[in-house]
Amino acid sequence: MQTLVPFDPTNPNTRLSALLSEDERRAFATEMLSDVLDAVRRAGGEPVVLASAPLDGDVDAPVTVDDRPLSVAVNDALAALPAAVVMADLALATPEAVQRLYDAGGDVVVAPGRGGGTNALVVRHRDFDVDYHGVSFRDHLAAADAAGAAVETVDSFRLAVDIDEPTDLLDVLVHGNRGAADWLRDAGFRVAVDDGTPTVVRE
Repeated sequence: MQTLVPFDPTNPNTRLSALLSEDERRAFATEMLSDVLDAVRRAGGEPVVLASAPLDGDVDAPVTVDDRPLSVAVNDALAALPAAVVMADLALATPEAVQRLYDAGGDVVVAPGRGGGTNALVVRHRDFDVDYHGVSFRDHLAAADAAGAAVETVDSFRLAVDIDEPTDLLDVLVHGNRGAADWLRDAGFRVAVDDGTPTVVRE
């Protein structure tokens, strides 16, 4: 299944600015992208990077550059169905989790993220359009209902954890064992426990 992986190579993960420099954020985002592409490919998908700007380096997937707003770019790229969308910052995504997404029934399959977002989709219904603004999980359920599309939700920890905030790095260090987790460890990040509460520190 063709799987779009939206990616911003210019200024990714801005909410990690307190911990990572701009160059480090780009490097970390690229590691997460590589992990997602690998998970998609090993699940039998055909990943296509939907980049908001040209990439500086090579990635192991075709790249389409589209600088329009995310929802517009994704909807245009979903011309050939069925197709999937998997976000590039899912550092814990595994082939097994992506396979669950692909195997789920329904005209629209939604894997929600924490905080009301949508981290992954499968679209099999031509009248369904994505909309990533606001509480997109709720909006996607409503859009599917309006299109007369049957919906299935995939409840997956591995697909629910998107890396936006500094506290999200804890999940990567605890549960991750691939490139993004290795990058954090090589950069000096580790898990510490302060009065019984796990935190992330940089040595």
